Amino acid sequence: MKIDQPIPVTILTGFLGAGKSTLLNELLASEDFADTAVIINEFGDISIDHDLVRVNKRELMVTTTGCLCCTAGSDIRSSLYELYDALEDRAVPPFKRVIVETTGLADPAPIINQITPGGLPAVGFRDHVVARCFRLSGVVCAIDVSTIEETMERHFECMKQVAFADIVVLTKTDIAAGAAAAADLSGLLPKIQQINAAAAIVDRHGTNFDLGSLFAPRRYVPSEQGADVEGWLALEQALAQQGQTHNNASGKSRHAATGIQSLALLESRPVSERNLATFIDLLKVVGGPQLLRLKGLVGLEDDPERPLVVHGVQHAIHQYRLQAWPSDDRRTRMVVIAHGLDEAVVRNLFAAITGISLRAKAQLVLTIAGLSLLGAALVAGLLLTLHDHATAQFQSTPAIQNPTNHKR
Repeated sequence: MKIDQPIPVTILTGFLGAGKSTLLNELLASEDFADTAVIINEFGDISIDHDLVRVNKRELMVTTTGCLCCTAGSDIRSSLYELYDALEDRAVPPFKRVIVETTGLADPAPIINQITPGGLPAVGFRDHVVARCFRLSGVVCAIDVSTIEETMERHFECMKQVAFADIVVLTKTDIAAGAAAAADLSGLLPKIQQINAAAAIVDRHGTNFDLGSLFAPRRYVPSEQGADVEGWLALEQALAQQGQTHNNASGKSRHAATGIQSLALLESRPVSERNLATFIDLLKVVGGPQLLRLKGLVGLEDDPERPLVVHGVQHAIHQYRLQAWPSDDRRTRMVVIAHGLDEAVVRNLFAAITGISLRAKAQLVLTIAGLSLLGAALVAGLLLTLHDHATAQFQSTPAIQNPTNHKR
């Protein structure tokens, strides 16, 4: 199939847990966005979001692991060329638009530089094809109003995501209510506008919210987003021309170099509900503010055919059950994204809760005892003691919900 006009590409960004996949799911449920191709980028070695974003037969999904902003093998040009190749071979139906959901840790600058005129130069046939067949149409940034201020202070990528957006979507405004919440929101808006005066700011739960308009084709010009954006793009260009990338000399990504890592936890056997609750409680204790994100699909012993979806954003943990496994992969798969957290501690905790032996519990005690924070060890030890004598702090029979209506 010949592409006569460049296909519009919208980047959907936002920090970990901001609600990007929720917006994307609701969008793809609309008939108006039937002819949509989706690129989902996940930070880590295993994919979970591709099972949680519902793409029908009419749509095409490409998933990549390794952050788009710092992994050469998973860059945006490669993913767009994969879509082009499938379209040329008539392996997929024609699509009118592309939506790229980035990992929550992605720096927008190197991604945008790859698909805007005057950004990174084309160095091969693939790059020329992408430049001819696709154009950046917009950047949508979802921000969780309950955590955005603290997140921007701690994570520079979050502030840059806001700065590059031409539309900012306020999410989770329905959770907070009342005069205090309104005051907090009125104080937040000037801070967003100070970072990005050009962006339109919309409330996901406002009365006039139009989801489709966020992804409608439009004109996106990075230079109109402000001097900071131009400076960051110029810096990326200079680094690229010098042969440097976001990966350091050891091959680690920029995020790993600053202590942020993704841990993949896998288990083929169903997991005890009480053990899972214990693992999450212990992880929250030993991780504290270092725990940025927890997400996973879990097969529970009480009903292995209905997986539990677990979403954790810092201290808040949410869970709901699906009607059935979304793919043939029925393993328990969890991803922990943390800053400076000892990988061995997390893996030992998970290994302990997936077994039932006294030896496994002894391993857990030794893991907790080895932590440098005495307070964490005491609390974790208490949780372990209560494990066999009390009901875990998890819903005993999680309700089956339609994930379309679940807020992430």
